[in-house]
Amino acid sequence: MFKKFITVASSLALSAMCLTGCNQTTTDKEAKKTLDKVTIAEVTHSVFYAPQYAAVTKGFFEEEGIEVDIINTSGADKTMAALISGEAQVGLMGPEASIYVYNQGNENYAVNFAQLTKTDGSFIVAREEMPNFTLEDLKGKDILGGRKGGVPLMTLEYVLKKNCLTIGTNKEAGEVNVRTDVQFGVMAGAFAGGEGDFTTVFEPTGTQMEEEGTGYIVASVGELSREVAGDVPYTAYSTTKEFMADNEDLIQRFTNALYKGQQWCKTASSEEIAQAMQPFFNDLSLNDLISVVDRYKEVDAWCDNPLFTEESLNALVEIMEEAGELDKAPVYNDIVNTDFANKAMENVK
Repeated sequence: MFKKFITVASSLALSAMCLTGCNQTTTDKEAKKTLDKVTIAEVTHSVFYAPQYAAVTKGFFEEEGIEVDIINTSGADKTMAALISGEAQVGLMGPEASIYVYNQGNENYAVNFAQLTKTDGSFIVAREEMPNFTLEDLKGKDILGGRKGGVPLMTLEYVLKKNCLTIGTNKEAGEVNVRTDVQFGVMAGAFAGGEGDFTTVFEPTGTQMEEEGTGYIVASVGELSREVAGDVPYTAYSTTKEFMADNEDLIQRFTNALYKGQQWCKTASSEEIAQAMQPFFNDLSLNDLISVVDRYKEVDAWCDNPLFTEESLNALVEIMEEAGELDKAPVYNDIVNTDFANKAMENVK
């Protein structure tokens, strides 16, 4: 659960340079200075966020007059802290983070304005190849599940419960011990070091583990969760209430760029998407990236528009309530603003 944050009001400094002279020529370097800079704090660095990276490398943010800087915070709690402190202007994380801050009574809470993914992006990894894996194989085993209160953990536990598995520490009784004592960012390393019988990871970590022989993907949590919960707003963009009020045009242009990336990924081939992301994952071969993209395409992970619906929020709320992590349901219109998504869908061609 999040510790209470001390809010710090922040605003993005916008500047423009006007050049005068006989020829009034502008170099590429000078033109770049006119772009509004936005720092995105992302909860993890993953191919799961392909439309975002494509929006950068295909020039969609630049078309909207934005230069983005992406920082990896390794956890939704840290992403929210970066957002509220002003270190980042936009946060990419599970919407559960905004619900926690909203329910704490923080007046400058985070408002979600664009949805990026619509199902769980993690995969269950075993120590050996298990082509016939079923959830029954988790009985009496330890699985590294992630941070308590985080969507990855809550979704995994929701899937287990809906498939009639019992979560607990009595292995002899067939209970599944879902461990929360290993930090999200180091679960793959801990698993490689001998912790747990199974773990959950995002891509490209799963593919890297397979190449290293430290683990093997046996199931998609996204596929399993869709069977019992439908589409869930797994990852969304948010900004503070104050920043949104002061920078509506900037948030609109940001959403426009994202929508262009989503629409591009909707029709692009796996190879084209992999090529667009490669600058952000230069430690992976193109073939590996293509394989990872294929995995996310198979589970229909990406939204093709940024609209965050009330129906999807209700699905997330049910998962959080089942996990015992929700004191009260949030007011949809308080923590979600669909104006920017609707305008992007109307005006961006």
